[in-house]
This record gives sequence, C-alpha cells and structure tokens, in this order.
Amino acid sequence: MVRTCLWYDDNALEAAEFYVSLLPNSSIDSIVRTPPDGPVVVVEFTLDGTPYMGLNGGPRHKLSEAVSISVPTPDQAETDRLWEALSADGGEEIQCGWVRDRFGLYWQIVPEIMPRALASDDREAASRAFQAMLTMTKLDAAALEAAFKGENA
Repeated sequence: MVRTCLWYDDNALEAAEFYVSLLPNSSIDSIVRTPPDGPVVVVEFTLDGTPYMGLNGGPRHKLSEAVSISVPTPDQAETDRLWEALSADGGEEIQCGWVRDRFGLYWQIVPEIMPRALASDDREAASRAFQAMLTMTKLDAAALEAAFKGENA
C-alpha cells in the first residue's frame, strides 16, 4: 500500500492521535518501537480513509508547506471546527484557507463551494470566488458563494 510519510522530530504518535481525533473514518493502524519497548519510531495511521505514516526521524528535516493535507468541508461549521482545532496551541493561521498545526503540518481547510466555483464553466464567477478567497485567512463559505453568484456578501 502506498502511503505518504510525514517526518516529525519525536512526536509522530501525538500528532497522529490528534489528527485521528479530528476526522471520521480515521484510525491508528500500527506503532513501531525500537527496540520493542523503546520510543516510537513509526506510526501508521489513516485519515478519512487515506493512509499516512509518521516517522520520528529527529530534527534534521522539518515539515513544510510543500506537503499539505487538503480537507473539503461540507459547511461553515465543519470549516470552523477544524480550523479552530488545527490553529490552537501554537498553530498558525495562514492566508487562503491554509493553517499550520502545532506539529508543523500544513492543512488546507476548503469549504465545498471553493473547488466547485473554481471548476465552473462560468469563468467570471470562478474569478470572483478566487478573488474573494485571496482576501481571506479562514475561508468563509457564505462570502465565497456570494462572490461566485455576483452578490454582495
């Protein structure tokens, strides 16, 4: 099975447990310790059906925005819930729906209107939604929808 490997200093299990608590259809699948009773080296986990591996590889390599997890959200309440959880305790809010969690992993929390608007055949409407997104930190589904429809938010 192919899975994305995320490199952590020494807190891969803590990160995986946090992520699993946020998303449905998620689980910790295996934990590898070396030696058998030593510290965690690898944790394999699934987030909403997608497999990942967390590696406690030490401080040599840091997570960056070059790898992120994109989460489509059905409504503003779910956008807000995930945003608040991921930005808490040392996380960082970033423009255009991006947030860095306290472990250093980058996430895109995207209300379902955004990809739908961007893929629209109505390129003017798509452009309005895109321009609205550029003014936001956490994405506002109602404002994006209004921009897409050409309405004042």
